[in-house]
Amino acid sequence: MTTFPGSPRLLKGALVTVDPARPLAGIILFQYNPDTLTRRLEARTTGYEGGDRAEALRLTGPPRETITLTVEIDAADQLEQGNPVAVTMGVTPALAALELLLYPKSADVLRNAALAQAGNVEIIPPEAPLTLFVWGPNRVLPVRLTGFSITEEAYDPALNPIRARVELSLEVLSYADFKPTHVGYQLFLIHQIGKEVMGALNVTTNPEALGVSLKLL
Repeated sequence: MTTFPGSPRLLKGALVTVDPARPLAGIILFQYNPDTLTRRLEARTTGYEGGDRAEALRLTGPPRETITLTVEIDAADQLEQGNPVAVTMGVTPALAALELLLYPKSADVLRNAALAQAGNVEIIPPEAPLTLFVWGPNRVLPVRLTGFSITEEAYDPALNPIRARVELSLEVLSYADFKPTHVGYQLFLIHQIGKEVMGALNVTTNPEALGVSLKLL
């Protein structure tokens, strides 16, 4: 059976890690796009109760944004096709790829341990690679994975999970979090400019639709 030629091509959401030490980015595709995605925005302002009234509307930067979503991972199709990785390990590799976003690299851990043994006083914590949340061409955001919970729902005879749900919590990183020369700074600025363009398309210039007078504005 062939796919209806007029059906739209479904894009996959993903998390992409960009590491200067590794030319090829790590791409973690969502096997199934989640049905819902929750976004929470919190304004960065200088205004506060009892503060300077002249500063009440002043913004110190873009809003703090958090994204939560649930990703489903299922090895059923791969098991049916006899995929050797799924047969021997289930969905463990997919879970490991997500979990490693919260781990420092073992090479960095060993290097810092060696420096500590050598008496080095100042040891810099290892830096994680830049992680991007990709949700279509209009939403490519630098993020920090703040945590997630994994619910393993079925197992193979070797107790490898073959189906799981992962609830992800992402903190969007903006140009307030990066130096101007960092690619994350530039990516978020591009995202904001695109949002400004889209927002302008939804602005009405007809004050009569409000039913109130704007003469005081």
